[in-house]
Amino acid sequence: MKDYPPRLIGLAVALAALAGFVDAIAFTRLGGYFVSFMSGNSTRLGVGIGLADGTALLAAALILAFVAGVMAATIIARRFAARRKVAVLSAVTVTLTGAAVLWMLVPGPLPLLLVAAAMGMENGVFARDGEVAIGVSYMTGSLVRMAQRLAGALMGDPQRWAFVPHLALWLGFAAGVVLGARVGQVADDAALFIAAAVAAGLTLVAAGLSRAPRSAEH
Repeated sequence: MKDYPPRLIGLAVALAALAGFVDAIAFTRLGGYFVSFMSGNSTRLGVGIGLADGTALLAAALILAFVAGVMAATIIARRFAARRKVAVLSAVTVTLTGAAVLWMLVPGPLPLLLVAAAMGMENGVFARDGEVAIGVSYMTGSLVRMAQRLAGALMGDPQRWAFVPHLALWLGFAAGVVLGARVGQVADDAALFIAAAVAAGLTLVAAGLSRAPRSAEH
């Protein structure tokens, strides 16, 4: 993240918060499954297979939906390379809106598969040379990098504050989880519409940032 200007780091933190928000909503409605955290679903998949208790199917479906979302974002980013952040975030917004509408018609796992796809798409917003540069829906890597930078700072590395962007990303995700749990409880079925509205707002933010002077990162 060191090559990104503060305005783009801020966008990444906001996207991490959105991922945490919808993850909390899904977690409470799916009884312990996730839409942005595929390591957890991979564990559920393995345990379900090992115990043969029928829980593996949903975990597998969520993983496949997430992978499909990443693939879709990659295709969109290549097709609209000059405006890839806006294009990918527009796809995230449309997918979340579709999930919110479908939830009103068929509450349950099916619409949340669309949410998992949207979270996979989110990770295509920050890409470099065809690879994810900032993962905004999973935090293990951010915590590892934060700990490495913090250890380096304690050992006298010149970039003493290099851990801060990674910490901010995790804090954004954690704050989103807290808000998602609270809003999901209060707004109930409308919670996904709120997530879609936030995604739309972040798309507009990305559009504004794309008109700002270009940095070293595209």
